[in-house]
Amino acid sequence: MTPDPVDLGSFHERTLGPAEAREYLEAPITPAERDEVLALVRWFRRRYPTPAERLAYVRRVYARWQRTLGIGAGR
Repeated sequence: MTPDPVDLGSFHERTLGPAEAREYLEAPITPAERDEVLALVRWFRRRYPTPAERLAYVRRVYARWQRTLGIGAGR
């Protein structure tokens, strides 16, 4: 199913049926997808070369996520 560029928002927000979700989840990872993930991992490891830097990044992002979404604020 290819979305119409004008209707991209509703395409993105749609609910998948069980068959469509299963089809998506059971599809094999393509070489291009694998290469993209590995490139992102390499970038992340260069940007945050030590475990301490990676943990600090995750803590910052998690705190920002909690503030932005109101997690833990009783909402």
